[in-house]
Amino acid sequence: MDSPAFDHHTHIPGTTVFDGTQAMKGYGLNKMCYSFNKAENREAFVAGEEGYMDKYGLTEAQKQACRDRNVLAMIEEGGNIYYLAKFAGIFKLSVQDVGAQQTGVTTEEFKQKLLDAGKD
Repeated sequence: MDSPAFDHHTHIPGTTVFDGTQAMKGYGLNKMCYSFNKAENREAFVAGEEGYMDKYGLTEAQKQACRDRNVLAMIEEGGNIYYLAKFAGIFKLSVQDVGAQQTGVTTEEFKQKLLDAGKD
C-alpha cells in the first residue's frame, strides 16, 4: 500500500504554514530570537525590550506579539518555532504553555487534556 505523497500546498485548518513567504516576513523576528543563544543577548532583551526589537527591525505586529508573550501570534507573524523556543525560554514558557495558546485553553486545562488523553 503506497502512502500519499506530502502535498506542501495542503493547509491544515488552524495552522500557519512556514514557507518562503513566512520566512521572509519573519526574518527579523527569527534573527532576534536566534541571538538569544547568547546569554548576554537574552539579558540585553530583558533590560530593554523595545530597543532590542527595534535593533532587529521588527514590525509593530511582531513587537506586540512579543510584548504579549504570544508565541502563536509570533508564528503568524513569520516566527519559526525553533527560533521562538529561545524567546519562550526567557519568560519560562513551557511547551504546555505554548500548546495551551495553540488550543485556546489555559495551561492547566491543557495539562489536564494531556493527562486525560493518556488514560485511554
